[in-house]
Amino acid sequence: MSVSDETPGAEAACGATPPAVPARGRGPVVAALMLGMALAALDGTIVSTAVPQIVGDLGGFAVFSWLFSGYLLAVTVTLPVYGKLSDTFGRKPVLIAGIIVFLTGSVLCAFAWNMAALIAFRIVQGLGGGALQGTVQTIAADLYPLKERPRIQAKLSTVWATSSVAGPALGGLLAGYADWRWIFLINVPVGAAALWLIARHLTEPARLTPTTRPKTDWAGALCVFATGALLLTGVVQGGVAWPWLSTPSLALFTASAALAALTVYVERRAAEPVIPGWVWRRRTIAAVNLALGALGLLMVAPTVFLPTYAQSVLGLNPTAAGFVLSVMTLSWPISAAFSSRVYNRIGFRDTAITGVTLATLILLAFPLLPFPGHAWQPALIMLLLGAALGLCQLPLIVGVQSTVGWSERGTATASVLFCRQVGQSLGAALFGAVANTTIAARLAHAPVPGLPGDLDAASRALQHPTDLTAQAADYLRRSVAAAVDHVYLGAAAAAVLALLVLLFLAPRRFPILPPEPPGK
Repeated sequence: MSVSDETPGAEAACGATPPAVPARGRGPVVAALMLGMALAALDGTIVSTAVPQIVGDLGGFAVFSWLFSGYLLAVTVTLPVYGKLSDTFGRKPVLIAGIIVFLTGSVLCAFAWNMAALIAFRIVQGLGGGALQGTVQTIAADLYPLKERPRIQAKLSTVWATSSVAGPALGGLLAGYADWRWIFLINVPVGAAALWLIARHLTEPARLTPTTRPKTDWAGALCVFATGALLLTGVVQGGVAWPWLSTPSLALFTASAALAALTVYVERRAAEPVIPGWVWRRRTIAAVNLALGALGLLMVAPTVFLPTYAQSVLGLNPTAAGFVLSVMTLSWPISAAFSSRVYNRIGFRDTAITGVTLATLILLAFPLLPFPGHAWQPALIMLLLGAALGLCQLPLIVGVQSTVGWSERGTATASVLFCRQVGQSLGAALFGAVANTTIAARLAHAPVPGLPGDLDAASRALQHPTDLTAQAADYLRRSVAAAVDHVYLGAAAAAVLALLVLLFLAPRRFPILPPEPPGK
């Protein structure tokens, strides 16, 4: 497949604008990107280990997955907007604005008074998180050509691993010995340092002033947000707050389908759509979009549900539960750094296929763990899963970035991250519904007396198991274990879907563009 077949007009874009930063000025900018990556990594892991304490303080066990799905929804809808803005106005103003919004949301989360307020403020965080995730990755690709790109990815992977390992442990320590509110305030000094470095050291090249005022597709962004909100509400509450085939469920799903159709209509008529049509017309980008959407689904399973499993089933304290999750972040960056050697030999697609195949087998092994088992068993599963995911995600992102030029890189990067976030948003809601439905069903048909009558009461009982009889406490722990087993089976199904997409839709060789001229 030729470059012209896959990316019409891309040759002209490649080299139309030099990389954002000259080679001699990379150091401080890389440090700023590493701090930005630390923000995203801390936020992704530090909250999960404190969920039992947050729910114990604020209540709302039936909707706690909205702490993740609401945040991810906000990140999802803003990713393509920020990508388009960064291609139009430059990376620096977009990243600065995103960090400011993210830190504002973090402070508001620290002062939340109930679960509804915390979810709302997590959405504010997500509105800034979209700029962090997309723009950091785009600038990283701007800084280095393909041959040197493993250098920046290795640095980002290292800081991501360090922050992710520290995140669960720090979250457990703060939740167990201080107050869970500090898990949000910890973002402030990290974000402030990143903001200062970016404002001072990120200097972008002069760009041509557009002849017409650029238009931002706010209508399309609003449609995407509304569609996702209605769909996620139906998935989270279905089978818990009301039956799946009840009037509320059918109304939500019908309304989300109608809004989805409206979104397609609005996007086709938009002058500058949130996600341009060319990202779906190019085979490579479209296949990676779909594959990363499926991988986003499976990533939610360990991040959201493993800490609860570790504390409720294995009886670990929050700090130890955090370490069980964090071992995945030890193997992931090592595997990601090694992946460059693999994809340089066998190609981006085949490297990703190898990783997804391994991830499928590892996820299927989780339900085979004994009850209650030992902490090293799920920890080993997570260590292997991290290694598998490191082999599949980074090659796909780097591969797509290498098929487009500077003027399209922000949009292309945002599109693949957008699809991954769609998967994570749906996964948090879908797997939350799976877990809630499993536990609710087992409580409703429990052969053991003295069990709590609803999910909120079950959450409180898990925090104080001595309030239950030994038989009731054991039954409740087994119910949580069964719920998490079902979640991991769902994650394995998502991995199979990603594998099928890569096998049958992705080209065997990605159409790589020649390197852009270095900055002067």
